[in-house]
Amino acid sequence: MKATGIVRRIDDLGRVVIPKEIRRTMRIREGDPLEIYTDTEGEVIFKKYSPIGELSDFAGQYAEVLFKTAGTPVLVCDRDHVVAVSGLPKKEILERRISPALEEMIEQRKPYVFERGSGRRFQPVEGVERCASVQYPIVAAGDVCGSIMFLASEDGEEPSEAEEKLIQTAAGFLGKQMEE
Repeated sequence: MKATGIVRRIDDLGRVVIPKEIRRTMRIREGDPLEIYTDTEGEVIFKKYSPIGELSDFAGQYAEVLFKTAGTPVLVCDRDHVVAVSGLPKKEILERRISPALEEMIEQRKPYVFERGSGRRFQPVEGVERCASVQYPIVAAGDVCGSIMFLASEDGEEPSEAEEKLIQTAAGFLGKQMEE
């Protein structure tokens, strides 16, 4: 574990402030859930909690079905990383950070549908050249948890209405699964 050299005291209510530099680096925002646990050496560990990460196996299976149905690569992301992928090499994409553009769309709960001629294209994952063709945020119990999307085909075609509906339905279904 990397030492940061920052020391904080616990207040009388048991609270500790996580320094701004660490929150920015780890993309911890106000209201984000943190998992707190201890290890065998007595260390207390704070870890960002990803509700969608808990469903990563299920999300992966859902992504596989979507890929087989539409023939287009599928990504499922939490608010920070890719948690499931189908149609592309998993080793190259799983656990990669999402792009600032996708992070902003998720925060604002904005869907995205590529339209030829609009000039609006975005890369959803840092270090991956493929652009999104249709993206919908995943919302559970009123909280935005992540995103699911089809990636654009090599020829850059607009997504069909059926593909748009498939992703919209998948986002709704995954959100419902997290509520249960």
